[in-house]
Amino acid sequence: MGRRSVPQSSVPVNRVAYSTVKTTIELPDQLLRDAKAAAAREGRSLRELLMQALRDRLDRSEETRPGAEDWRAVFGGAKASQVKAVDAVVGRDLERIDLETWR
Repeated sequence: MGRRSVPQSSVPVNRVAYSTVKTTIELPDQLLRDAKAAAAREGRSLRELLMQALRDRLDRSEETRPGAEDWRAVFGGAKASQVKAVDAVVGRDLERIDLETWR
């Protein structure tokens, strides 16, 4: 089966220390090259980039869990600031609708 994870030292992520483990994953070559290039452009290690990408994805999953009551539940993940921006635009547009015209 798979290799056992080896416990590592604590690593700060967003100023919070987490206990870490070493693990092995398989990635398509092009995806790994793209990730390395993105990390280099951002001046970060590949490890930092992957940890943040995974954290962002997990956070989005929590926000868009089944049963969520807003449009994110249907269309996928969005940050709270993005939801507020879209809701504001939709709200302004709805206020301009003449209800008599729609009937």
